[in-house]
Amino acid sequence: MPSTVEPFVQKNESRFLDELTDFLRIPSVSTLPEHKDDVARAARFVAGSLKRAGLENVEIISTARHPLIYADWLHAPGKPTVLCYGHYDVQPPDPLDLWTTPPFEPSIRNGNIYARGACDDKGQMFMHIKAAEALRDVHDGRLPVNLKFLIEGEEEVGGESISEYVPKHKDKLKADVALVSDTELFADGVPTLCIGLRGLIYTEIEAHGPARDLHSGMYGGAAPNAVYGLIELLSKAKDANGHIQIPGIYDDVVPPDPAEIESWNRLPFSEEQFLKEEVGSTQLTGEPDQSVFARVWARPTFEVHGIAGGFTGAGAKTVIPATATAKVSMRLVPKQDPQRVLSAFQSWVKANTPRGIRTQIRLLSSGPAISVNPNHPGIQIAARAFSEMLGKPTVFIRSGGSIPIVGEFATHLGIPTVLMGFGLPDDGLHSPNEKYRISNYYQGILTIAHFLDEYGKQQ
Repeated sequence: MPSTVEPFVQKNESRFLDELTDFLRIPSVSTLPEHKDDVARAARFVAGSLKRAGLENVEIISTARHPLIYADWLHAPGKPTVLCYGHYDVQPPDPLDLWTTPPFEPSIRNGNIYARGACDDKGQMFMHIKAAEALRDVHDGRLPVNLKFLIEGEEEVGGESISEYVPKHKDKLKADVALVSDTELFADGVPTLCIGLRGLIYTEIEAHGPARDLHSGMYGGAAPNAVYGLIELLSKAKDANGHIQIPGIYDDVVPPDPAEIESWNRLPFSEEQFLKEEVGSTQLTGEPDQSVFARVWARPTFEVHGIAGGFTGAGAKTVIPATATAKVSMRLVPKQDPQRVLSAFQSWVKANTPRGIRTQIRLLSSGPAISVNPNHPGIQIAARAFSEMLGKPTVFIRSGGSIPIVGEFATHLGIPTVLMGFGLPDDGLHSPNEKYRISNYYQGILTIAHFLDEYGKQQ
């Protein structure tokens, strides 16, 4: 089914791609202080794009860290209001030597645009702005719904500023449904709505051994080693079959409903292909009594993201490290309480820290898991519009990832979120050579516009 905006989008494809390319050139890495000015520049780019698309009341909102951007168009009385969310910050591009082309010099190859942030989330967020621009063009300057935008620059570092902003501005952000494009199609060409997200607890564990680095010849065998102590601690967190050993962590885990499992079994999925093409390893790990879908969507996890300490330079330096640090996260599923899990983890670390080692845990970010009611009118209309545009039935899935704002919208605004993403499983989010298929960028603009058109027909 063609979208009303298709002729406009086709006519402006080249410009839309050029604008996205300019956006991707901005190295808006939110976690690195040296890129603070670049993040601010990206915020100005977004604000300018919203103004050019015809949105009103465009604001760049200062925060303690990186700016928020707000805009709206509220001239459709009696029509629903949609709150569009996205983020303009990106992950660090390291390791740089694994990129085929520089991460902030966008390159087009094989129908894809390669750059950090191409899919997560600049390319997908930008679709919302272009959809609004296209709709205003074909509807004589009007929109079929009331539209609000709230776009942040801290999603990749926990989203603290937006978490503070939303509960303080409930009236300003009031809407019927939120729209987020920060997910992916389950498979190429399969319209996909995500109705569940795992929560996240992200921590940093610092281990201390001797008072200073020691000579391993003079003290080895007697002095505690901070790096080895940290490894020893972390090795106890899971058994050989991937079962997390923190007491109580599974207490509130609710198994997926049989109907949901049945729907998962109908998805076009090959475990062998998943292993070879997406994971790129020799064997999958995790709980052997759980399906792959359950492991990545419906079970809690414990992952170590990095360990630092001691000597890692060229050559040899025989020291016993005094300190070591590990980045550790736990993904949560619905019904798990982040504070309760964190307390259990803290108790476990205290009980299992090796002799001679002192540990300190710092909480970097935390958020609960989220489930979305698939029977909400906005979700149902989105599913129908998605199906009409891609020519296949829309599938409902969960995601193993976390999008904290979805929980904020549910808690403080009382609205569900349409998670309508157009990424592909091999787009390489957070990895070298991140990409976004250019045809999906255009398809996303058309589909979002079609959803807003259809949703606007609801009184």
